[in-house]
Amino acid sequence: MRIAILDDYQRVALQYARWDMLGRDCDIQVFDRNLSSIDEAANALADFDVLCLMRERMPLPRELIERLPRLKLVIVTGARTRTIDLEAAASHGVTVCHTHPGESQYATPELAWGLILSCARSIPEEHRHVREGRWQETIGLSLGGKTLGLLGLGKLGSHMVPIARAFGMDVVAWSQNLTEERAASLQARRVDKDELFRLSDVVSIHLILGERTRRLVGAHEFGLMKPSAILVNTSRGPIVDEAAMIQALQTRKIRAAGLDVFDQEPLPPDHPLRTIPNAVLTPHLGYVTEGAYRAFFEDTVEGIAAWRAGNPVRVLAAPV
Repeated sequence: MRIAILDDYQRVALQYARWDMLGRDCDIQVFDRNLSSIDEAANALADFDVLCLMRERMPLPRELIERLPRLKLVIVTGARTRTIDLEAAASHGVTVCHTHPGESQYATPELAWGLILSCARSIPEEHRHVREGRWQETIGLSLGGKTLGLLGLGKLGSHMVPIARAFGMDVVAWSQNLTEERAASLQARRVDKDELFRLSDVVSIHLILGERTRRLVGAHEFGLMKPSAILVNTSRGPIVDEAAMIQALQTRKIRAAGLDVFDQEPLPPDHPLRTIPNAVLTPHLGYVTEGAYRAFFEDTVEGIAAWRAGNPVRVLAAPV
């Protein structure tokens, strides 16, 4: 049985689980780079029976599934996926299973605060200056007494509130389904969307990408923000209109943006965001922690073993 571990950028998957328990008849191959096109993926993966996916790094649309004749099992890390055509998988005899979500409810908000502080105090820029022999060239923004605006107050967004309170910040929130009672129960205040962008010194996005949230933050919203405001996105890139954000950063309509997610990942080498000085960038690290990886890969091995034994676990799609 041939098993492909995809998008293991750090080449650590084999260290975080007992893959040898699957038996000597398993041939495991690690891919440490993204297979960026359907043709490239189809050519590289045509001879594999099992694909192990890291979250949404590589989609599995119908067109690709149809070109993988040996594929019988897909294990995707995390509790949900929007990038696998589950109907196509089932109709082609492919079982799709998932792992537990890991510790994203802690890890992603923690990274969001790292980006907030990096933007507010110009930490990456000043770090570079010190390395270059320079000294104290920026003026920071204190968070105490400021307002944090949360787009989304669910599992991840709610973890932002107590940290904001510890900094002495006021917290406002908005999402399509958020009620005043729900916001108040989490020590936040529900406001209308436009009001959130007008009031907030920091806007942090914690929404699921869908038709209602795609390009939710665009030129109109950037026009409402304070020139001193910071935008942080650790959710999904397409929630923000990338072109409008780039213009807002280049023209200093906002102070800075802290971004962990992008329209295209990995971010192309020539992407304009790489050269904008008031953009702090991280390569989708929100869930990338030792605890999460250990849970992901241990569950992946368990899922393959259970499927081989005829008792698949955490099933998202089963062969028709």
